[in-house]
Amino acid sequence: MAIVLNTVKKRLKMGKISASFNVSRLRTPEIPQIAKACGFHWIFIDLEHSTMDLDMAGQICAAALPTGISALVRVPSGDVNRAARILDAGAQGVIFPHVQNADEARKYVDTCRFPPKGSRSLSYGGPQLEYETLPATEVMEGLNQETLIVMMIETPEAVENATSIAGVDGVDILLVGGSDLSATMGIPGQFQSPKFVEAISSVAEATLSVSKWPGLGGVYDETILPSFAKLGIRFFLGGSDLSFILAGARARGDFFNNL
Repeated sequence: MAIVLNTVKKRLKMGKISASFNVSRLRTPEIPQIAKACGFHWIFIDLEHSTMDLDMAGQICAAALPTGISALVRVPSGDVNRAARILDAGAQGVIFPHVQNADEARKYVDTCRFPPKGSRSLSYGGPQLEYETLPATEVMEGLNQETLIVMMIETPEAVENATSIAGVDGVDILLVGGSDLSATMGIPGQFQSPKFVEAISSVAEATLSVSKWPGLGGVYDETILPSFAKLGIRFFLGGSDLSFILAGARARGDFFNNL
């Protein structure tokens, strides 16, 4: 097998939940193996809210490929340069934050898709190709097929434009950023507010209507996540490395302080 298959895309096609291990603090190529050992399905590498450089992110992406854990990278807002470079480094998808309309979505797709679906520059023999030299047509068709392009919905304007954004050829997923969306709606953190739930439902319905996948991030309360899954959402941000470290460390600290 030359072109590495995107396992999270395979899960989504099967209707299965795909939850991420979010990376913002850790800096090691062991992350994919750790995520796999903990039962996660993909890695969310955050270049928007972290100081991680592109080189480290690329090493993690390349290390993920043999594990069956897909690595998707959120780039800073509008950063098409980082998007193209991280795909060359081994990422199996790019997440664009703060997308407001279909015109922006088309611009981002164009950066990440090879012709005829976009204008991404062709490179050969990278990690997604298992370092084989393949015919150009096979590279472009195969990587277009296995690369996930995700647009984040984080404002009321974006919610209103969800159908047209999802309808852009080459967009695979609309990922609602729950924290920013609730904040821009004037109800920060109120994830059970009828207004918020209605917005999520609207995005999910719009996305599914054009045979794309809806996703949700920023909401980690296990008591309310099942209600969002019932809306047809299967693509979730599962939680951050820092939150996992703090939860485990605090539990152990409490143990010793009460021993």
